[in-house]
Amino acid sequence: MNQPHLPCWARCLPLVTSVLAALILAGCNDDGGPPPPAPPLAVLQCSGTAIPGSGTGLPTGGPEIATGFASKDPVTTRTVMAVTANPISSRVACDVLAKGGTAVDAAIAAQMALNLVEPQSSGIGGGAFMLYYDGASKQVQSYDGRETAPAAATPNYLRYIDDATNQTLPKPNARLSGRSIGTPGVLRMLELAYQDHGRLPWKDLFQPGIDIATNGFNISPRMAASIDFDKVPLARDPDSKAYFLNADGSGKAAGTVLKNPALAATFTTIANGGAAAFYTGAIAQAIIDKVNDTTGDITTGKTTLADLAAYQAKRRDPVCTTYRVYFVCGMGPPSSGGITVEYALGVLENFNLAQYAPTALDRDGGKPTVLGVHLVSEAERLAYSDRDKYIADTDFVPLPGGSPNTL
Repeated sequence: MNQPHLPCWARCLPLVTSVLAALILAGCNDDGGPPPPAPPLAVLQCSGTAIPGSGTGLPTGGPEIATGFASKDPVTTRTVMAVTANPISSRVACDVLAKGGTAVDAAIAAQMALNLVEPQSSGIGGGAFMLYYDGASKQVQSYDGRETAPAAATPNYLRYIDDATNQTLPKPNARLSGRSIGTPGVLRMLELAYQDHGRLPWKDLFQPGIDIATNGFNISPRMAASIDFDKVPLARDPDSKAYFLNADGSGKAAGTVLKNPALAATFTTIANGGAAAFYTGAIAQAIIDKVNDTTGDITTGKTTLADLAAYQAKRRDPVCTTYRVYFVCGMGPPSSGGITVEYALGVLENFNLAQYAPTALDRDGGKPTVLGVHLVSEAERLAYSDRDKYIADTDFVPLPGGSPNTL
C-alpha cells in the first residue's frame, strides 16, 4: 500500500537526510589541466585528493566553507564531471568514472562517502530524488526515493502522541523524536537506478565508503560547524554523543580524524546483500529498535519492520518545460521543486529581463538591478504561494488541472 511522504523536515534518523543533487560546492573534471585559481570551495581534478587506504595519508576534507555563499570561478569540462558537497566524495565519484562506471555508479559511491563526510545533509537513513539524463536517447528519467510515513500514521501523527488517548505534542517535539523517522528510501532508489543504468559491480561501489569509514577522515569546517550548532540535541543520544562530541560535551573540531567501523560493517552488509540487507534482517531491526527508544522520555515513532520491508522506490515522469531557448526538466511530485521552479520561469518569460541585467559584472554575477530583483522575487512569491496551496503528494491528492506536464 502506498504511504504518504513525510514533510521535507521529517527525516529518517538524525543527520542523515540524502542529497544527490549536483550542488557545485566540490567537483572534479577530467580535462587534465590545472583548475582555475582556487576559490574558497573545492574544485578537484580526478588526479587530486586521495581517499583513505590509498597510501597517501588521510584526506583533509577541505577547502570547504562553513556556511553561506561561496564565491567561485566557473569550471568546464569536455567529457565528464563529478560534483558533490565535499571534495572527498567528489574524489570517490571521479575514481568510479575513471574505472568506466556510469553516472549512476558514481552517484552511488559518492552517496556512501557523503554519509560519512557530510552526515548533516546526506545518508542512507533518509530519502532522495534523482534525475537521470540519457545522452544517447536524449531522455530524462526521474527516480523517487522519498521517505514514507508508517502505515500506522494518522493525519495527526506529528501533532499528537495519540489521537484517541493523548492529544499532547510528541516529546520533546515531532522533529526530535521517533515521529520524525519514516521509512528511508535512498538505498531502494539507488538500487532501482542501478538496475537501469549501473555498470560496475554493486559491491565495488561501496568499497570507497568502507575504506573511509575504516581508516578515518578529517572533519571538514562545515561539518564541524554543524556539529557545534546541534551539540545539545546530539548529546541526548548516546551513540551520536560518542561519535560527534568530545568528553566535555563540545563538538569535535575541524581536522579531527573520525572513524566509523559500525558504518563500515553496515556498508559491507549492503554491498554483499543488496538493498534488501538494509530493509530486512539485523539492520532493519536496529532501525526499529531506535524508533522505539524512549531514552529521555522521548515519544516513539510507529515505523515497523513491515514498513521497511514493503518500501518501494518508483520511476516517475519528470516535469519539463521550455524557457526561452532552453528545455528545463525537474523532479515531479511528490517533490514540489520542479513544478515551482517551472512556474516561476513561466512568469519571468513574459518579461525582457535583459533590460534589467546586473551591472558591474564579476565572477559573482555583478550588482543586481532593483527591477530585476523585483521581477524574480515576485515570480518566486507567486510560485511558492501556489505550491503551498495546490501541490501535495499526487499519489493521494491530485493536482488541479491534471498532470504536472499539462499545467
